[in-house]
Amino acid sequence: MLKKNKQLQKDPNSVFEALSRSSDFTNELSSSEDLLYRMSFFRSLINGHLLHEHILPCLKELHLTPSLEELKERIPIEQAVITSDLKKVEEALHLGNIAIRLETDWNKALLIPIEEKKGRQVGSPEIEFGIISAQEAFVEVLDTNLNLLRRRLTTPSLKVAEKTVGTLSQTKVAVLYIEEVANPQNIETVLQRIEDVDYDQILDANYLAQMLYDVSNTIFPLFLNTERPDRVSSGLTEGKIAILVDGSPHVLLAPTILLEYFSTMEDYNMSWIAASCFRLLRIFAVIFSIFATPLYVAVLTFHYELIPKDLLETIVSSRYLVPFPPIIEALFLEISIELLREAGSRLPAKVGQTLGIVGGIVIGQAAVAAGLTSNILLIIVALSALASFVTPIYKMGSAIRLLRFPFLFTAQVWGALGIAVMGAFLLTHLMKLTSIGRPYLEPIFPMRLADLKGSLIRPQLRFLNKRPDNLRPKNETIHRSKPKQGRKGKNDFYE
Repeated sequence: MLKKNKQLQKDPNSVFEALSRSSDFTNELSSSEDLLYRMSFFRSLINGHLLHEHILPCLKELHLTPSLEELKERIPIEQAVITSDLKKVEEALHLGNIAIRLETDWNKALLIPIEEKKGRQVGSPEIEFGIISAQEAFVEVLDTNLNLLRRRLTTPSLKVAEKTVGTLSQTKVAVLYIEEVANPQNIETVLQRIEDVDYDQILDANYLAQMLYDVSNTIFPLFLNTERPDRVSSGLTEGKIAILVDGSPHVLLAPTILLEYFSTMEDYNMSWIAASCFRLLRIFAVIFSIFATPLYVAVLTFHYELIPKDLLETIVSSRYLVPFPPIIEALFLEISIELLREAGSRLPAKVGQTLGIVGGIVIGQAAVAAGLTSNILLIIVALSALASFVTPIYKMGSAIRLLRFPFLFTAQVWGALGIAVMGAFLLTHLMKLTSIGRPYLEPIFPMRLADLKGSLIRPQLRFLNKRPDNLRPKNETIHRSKPKQGRKGKNDFYE
């Protein structure tokens, strides 16, 4: 590498000659008033409108500006720099800059950023869709995503630290935090881990998340992956750290806890009573999704005496023609549901919805008619699959669906004892997990009653006067507007 740098320093044209091997690279030699200059750029990366409207007219008057310094002053584009570092020139060209060199000094180049940033427009969320919440979602352009957050948090305390990750991709990564709130140790940990990443390409935020996790051998997401700017803004005000990756429409929030994955932004846009009921319903649905089918297998295999007599007759008549044990029919239905879900997610939206509805009905009815499974288990598996989809975060929903299979196998081997043993292993695993060094199971372990109340239910906004303790924020108090004196009460109208 040192020999290569020395060679580049001796021959300034070597960089441009090497780049000229690409058909979309332009290294044009032109003249103006007997003064030669070279203009180099990638046609696929620059904005042609800016080139023709602002740069070429100034180059036609080059006889009035015989130096790069004067040319820089004439061109109405900010962030233009003059450098003789060939490595910096090469990197800038790949980032959408145009390099201008004069014959008076070919070793120096004026770098002008005119990158063409193409991407889709800001639209509504597709994964975390909300009915009574904001209808904006992140896109693949980093500057656009920063704009969405800056408009929601206009405080000067919002800081952005940019890093470049990926040996080949050279992906921009932005770390956002509120300086007066976020814990400095959390900020330092995130920045240090990003700097330690050594990988060729970072194509998405999820690439980076897997390299920043405290523990890699887990199916649970340790960073909250979201496409909603309002959720990221709320997390930043609590003391979280946001990680944005150029080219990714998702933002990572850390540190996080398990109970956060069952709350939505709509919880704060409705009555606290309704929001608390819906949040508890999601938690109950997750527990039902994990344990319903394994309990069916365990009871019918080992503990059938626990079934009431009236219900036992119904189950026996339902399984009268089924030649398989409960574990086989349970696996058949569970795998069928997963196949339908995976196939539906890979097909176009309209075709996928039709496949999910028609396929589920046809396969379910055909399986019962053929005697491959019972009606009762079909209902239980369908409800379990439905309950797993109430989780607002997709990654957590996928982890919950996978958890059913180890519980099924242990239920077949040891019955209710197997479910208890597997539950103990799961609880131990969750207790060992951390997100940027913060306990993942907090406020359940370690127990923090104040945070637990705010995680299981959604308190009234006037009672949300402290930030979560698990984030260790610098400023724990949430400032709330005080009612102005003289504000009319609800009965003032009748006075």
